[in-house]
Amino acid sequence: MTDLIQKVARNRDSEAFHELFVTFAPRIKAMLMRQGADPETAEEIVQETMLSVWRKAHLFAESKGSFSTWVFTIARNLRIDKLRRNAVWQDLGGEAEERPSEDDSPYDEVQRQQQRERVLEALETLTPDQHEVVRLAYIEGLTHTEIAERLGVPLGTVKSRMRLAYGKIRERLGDLK
Repeated sequence: MTDLIQKVARNRDSEAFHELFVTFAPRIKAMLMRQGADPETAEEIVQETMLSVWRKAHLFAESKGSFSTWVFTIARNLRIDKLRRNAVWQDLGGEAEERPSEDDSPYDEVQRQQQRERVLEALETLTPDQHEVVRLAYIEGLTHTEIAERLGVPLGTVKSRMRLAYGKIRERLGDLK
């Protein structure tokens, strides 16, 4: 996504913007509707958000966060602005108690999805033998000895494959906590 936003920022690339729009507009609308916006309001905020992306693409800084976080923050801020403009104050009295939502935020969901995609990409770099031992250990929950028995290979071979797989995965995902 970073390359697309850079194309928009540098060259006003409409094809890159179209790809960003097609990718993010439905996600933003879904987030807004989960937060209580009606479909028309959500669509209006999506349009304002993407217009801001077009106008302010040069302000995106990858060093400050991912593109998706930046876009969702713009949408969230526009939603808050709209609510403030349309809000009618109503005193709820003392019985109204605010509790933080126990649901994950859309930002957390996006972050988790990005991490999941990176893990899958890292797993694709493994050889079939390495992938198999990792799958048996983490998906099926087998011990190294059980994996060796199932595959009919020496225990040392399983441990070597696992060590090599860990090295490749660590190399690709070292920045994740």
